[in-house]
Amino acid sequence: MSGPLSVAVEYQKCTAAGQCLLAAPNVFDQSADNGTIVLLDPNPPESERPRVLDAIARCPASVISLADQSSP
Repeated sequence: MSGPLSVAVEYQKCTAAGQCLLAAPNVFDQSADNGTIVLLDPNPPESERPRVLDAIARCPASVISLADQSSP
């Protein structure tokens, strides 16, 4: 895959399991209010790809998605 990473989150469906934070702490965090997902970097560097893919796989609610965006 080529192009910059673009991470999307369906916040309203998050179950606050915290698996994303464990997998990719440079990209995700948890809200102090309710523990739901916080996207720290919607366009992380390519070096974060393996961790983001791990976060996607771990998420029990399947609220994280990754799309490769080609330059216009």
